Amino acid sequence: MASRGNKRPSVTNGDDNLGVLARVSRSVSDSQIVQRAKSTASDAAFVSQKLLRSTGKAAWIAGTTFLILVVPLIIEMDREQQFNELEMQQASLLGAPATGAPK
Repeated sequence: MASRGNKRPSVTNGDDNLGVLARVSRSVSDSQIVQRAKSTASDAAFVSQKLLRSTGKAAWIAGTTFLILVVPLIIEMDREQQFNELEMQQASLLGAPATGAPK
């Protein structure tokens, strides 16, 4: 049984055996525009990641500063207001004329 000249296509890495869609896809993905777009997207992702990290650090600094400096001030102002109200209430119970809040 001799072969009649029907050759099977050999599997190679050349462009001869690729289909039309594969060749177009390869030429598009190898183009300079696509490479530049990939590079730009990668750079944008890197900058976004750095920005998110620095924003998170800034939020942490602002939050802890608020807790350390502002919250005790608010608590102290509330205590003083309660103390003034208590003084006014005691003064009114003892019959002394009520005085307004100090200015």
